[in-house]
Amino acid sequence: MALFHPFLSHYSTSLLSPVTHKQLGATQPQPLKLVPVAHRPPFNVPTRKTKCGAVADIKPGAPAPLEDDDEDHKVLVGPTSEQERRGDRIVADYDWTEEWYPLYLTQDIPEDAPLGLTVFDKQLVLYRDGNGVLQCYQDRCPHRLAKLSEGQLIDGRLECLYHGWQFEGAGKCVKIPQLPADAKIPRSACVKTYEVRDSQGVVWVWMSHKTPPNPAKVPWFENFDRPGFQDTSTTHELPYDHSILLENLMDPAHVPISHDRTDWSAKREDAQPLRFEVTERTDRGFAGWWGKTTDQSASSFLRFEAPCSLQNNREIVDDKTGETHYFSGLFLCRPTGQGKSMLIVRFGGTKRSPLAKLFPKWYFHQNAGKVFEQDMGFLSSQNEILIKEKVPTKNLYLNLKSSDTWVAEYRKWMDKVGHGMPYHFGHSTISLPKEPAVVEHAPAGLVAGVSASLPAKGGIGTMHAPNLANRYFRHVVHCKECRNVVKAFQAWKNYLSAIAVALTALAILISGRQWKALLLVSAAVCSGGVYACSAAVALNTTNFIRTHRRL
Repeated sequence: MALFHPFLSHYSTSLLSPVTHKQLGATQPQPLKLVPVAHRPPFNVPTRKTKCGAVADIKPGAPAPLEDDDEDHKVLVGPTSEQERRGDRIVADYDWTEEWYPLYLTQDIPEDAPLGLTVFDKQLVLYRDGNGVLQCYQDRCPHRLAKLSEGQLIDGRLECLYHGWQFEGAGKCVKIPQLPADAKIPRSACVKTYEVRDSQGVVWVWMSHKTPPNPAKVPWFENFDRPGFQDTSTTHELPYDHSILLENLMDPAHVPISHDRTDWSAKREDAQPLRFEVTERTDRGFAGWWGKTTDQSASSFLRFEAPCSLQNNREIVDDKTGETHYFSGLFLCRPTGQGKSMLIVRFGGTKRSPLAKLFPKWYFHQNAGKVFEQDMGFLSSQNEILIKEKVPTKNLYLNLKSSDTWVAEYRKWMDKVGHGMPYHFGHSTISLPKEPAVVEHAPAGLVAGVSASLPAKGGIGTMHAPNLANRYFRHVVHCKECRNVVKAFQAWKNYLSAIAVALTALAILISGRQWKALLLVSAAVCSGGVYACSAAVALNTTNFIRTHRRL
């Protein structure tokens, strides 16, 4: 996945001049704490030494690079501060619950059903009550611990489908069908609530019950509030840890290789060393400029901010009008458990290419799904290795200055705040999950399959069993527009199939040669429509299969 995803290219224009170097939303660095640690590797892992004698690709006639371990520091990312060189660990006060996490795109929240979501290992249920107000509870009925997200909405109240207990407002239980008429509902029959905010089209949740919600911490993205700004937003579930996802999103070097020819913006021959300039480091994240070494004038400004927001911005000045156009790639990540994450992707700008208007939004959405699939195989394997090796990334990664600067910055930031998270994988530190991952099985059997395909669950047929290898369950079930598009294509496919069969039958029965030819041609056109509808449905429901291309 790219910082500037291939489908963002429909917002850009080649007629504009290079970016102007204005810092976008810079913040003052916050003080950090230094904690001395022993001058030794944090784990009993041998220090890696380069003995293989590998050399970079060189042109004929060029002198071979030195094969000396002392030369590694010239190409590998090393210590970034004097404290790091001394072995001091920089620690910042951090509590993962005292943050706002992105739950969902506001436009995609269902009106007629509750929505089950997770943040790390905390299970939540989100819904709109009878007044259209967003309510968020712990996804657990106090009666017998059934998931409330498996329930339904009755007159704006959330009903547990196990015994029909109903809840509203601040988690108050307002109905228990099994209680005698003269009995009062127990005070303890209420659910734990979470504070939510709707900001710039995204619903955010405050996870702490110890500290009151801090409105000042709700993320605000300046470009998305500019006049004329338009964006394409999608949501995706992914089968790997949120830190691996963020690492991948802040890695522009992999784009030409991993996403070669996926769109017109990624070509493997464009792979090259990149330049990076870190301008900020705080206990809330980091920021800086990056760009191609071959084009010193064109740069993008990247900002990572706790807990898991990443934005990549460009400003481009039109030579003809002098007008400044703003472009953003925004990634809002939510940890959804061990080896799982959910991502809200938002690409937009104040100027949009006319070519983009020729394509429907669902086309860009499915193209985004294709890009995630290209990364999914090796990112899942990376997740597996981190869990298996049980050592920090410093002992596993070979981070290059010319490609992996942001990756190293992110893992070092995890070193500062990881102690305040349920688990983390840092550059020099690691804290493994204390609880085993929850294994979620797909429904088995005809009845369970039909149940999973009901409209309230987002499905349209028994073929769609929950499976993160399936594009339908990674994206379409979370996207109201794509869900409606798939249902429409499915309906048109059925209509056209019926018409094609009827026309063919009529052509067989009729005797006139001209009428017979006309009916058969019409049946062929309808059959072509059936094929097109089937292809459109397949684009949104296909299973991921890694295909290898011989060059």
